[in-house]
Amino acid sequence: MQVTSETRILICGQAPGRRVHESGLPFDDPSGDRLREWLGLDRDAVYADSRIGVAPMAFCFPGTNPKGGDYPPPPRCAALWRRSLLACLPRVEVTLLVGGYAQRWALQHTSGRSMTATVTAWRDYGPAVIPLPHPSWRSTVWLRRNPWFENELAPHLRIRVAAILGNVAVPY
Repeated sequence: MQVTSETRILICGQAPGRRVHESGLPFDDPSGDRLREWLGLDRDAVYADSRIGVAPMAFCFPGTNPKGGDYPPPPRCAALWRRSLLACLPRVEVTLLVGGYAQRWALQHTSGRSMTATVTAWRDYGPAVIPLPHPSWRSTVWLRRNPWFENELAPHLRIRVAAILGNVAVPY
């Protein structure tokens, strides 16, 4: 987790993978490289700027599923602390919901029937929330099947992030 009372862009993922758990640095893996590309930011900007925060649904690595991938974040983690943490972040202007677990928790009954449906309807969530697919290598096929993401949503995301950080003047 990496948040401060100055956080204006909040990245909400699912849970750290093994590599991130060991390093203690959020998105310190190829998924982070892809996410930073989507944001239009370099590594230093993400980790050095207190206006960019990361708060996953669970803080610890949930373990490796023998069937492949990692186990999902335990629901009890977010239930215990998430609302009280978010209440301490009064300056958040946009929350990036990375992956289905974060989307279902944050959007509850307004999330789509699937991660794809939720991300496809990204405009419906207004400027305060942007749902994203998980940036892991597993999303490569999804990105190929959904070229609108790179053509529409990713550019919008970069403009929104730049506007919040003061890198461009964009009215919202």
